[in-house]
Amino acid sequence: MQTNHTPAIMDASEPLQARSPGPQGDTEVRQYLTFRLGGLEYALDYRNVQELRPLQALERFAADGQIISSVAVSRGIIMPIVDMRIAFGPRPPAHDPRTDVIILKLSSCVMGMVTDGVTDLVMLAGRDIRPIPNLAAEVAPNVDYLLGLAETGQRRLIVVDIDKLMAIRRVTRDRLGAAA
Repeated sequence: MQTNHTPAIMDASEPLQARSPGPQGDTEVRQYLTFRLGGLEYALDYRNVQELRPLQALERFAADGQIISSVAVSRGIIMPIVDMRIAFGPRPPAHDPRTDVIILKLSSCVMGMVTDGVTDLVMLAGRDIRPIPNLAAEVAPNVDYLLGLAETGQRRLIVVDIDKLMAIRRVTRDRLGAAA
């Protein structure tokens, strides 16, 4: 089932099916929320989703910055809103009715993530997620948030570890020198 858009507000605190804790084994099946960014489709573990909201439905009280596009209040929690459309692509974002915010429960905080749109929920087992082919060894440590690729039906999903993706990483002087 693929939807064109999310409901106005979706509370993700109630699981759709029972999930087992711990690292995902080859046969353990989990729910993944899929979303679009820049023409590609991504998936993240549904356990990290607190709720889904259209961008217009958030009470934003600060809006200055590029990637951290605003600060908002949702259910009494003040959180940063990260515009992943800017982080993942060079194009300026155009807000439309399909622009969604995924409110994430991360290990360190609650934050919102703006996407081109949420598509649906899919069930994936560990064996369904394959390593990304041709990923150079020197690049792999910098993209440890990429768990792999999964196919479901005709769709190819890039599966991400959202905690690692949203983590702030310190850049060492060695890395700065190598990048220059």
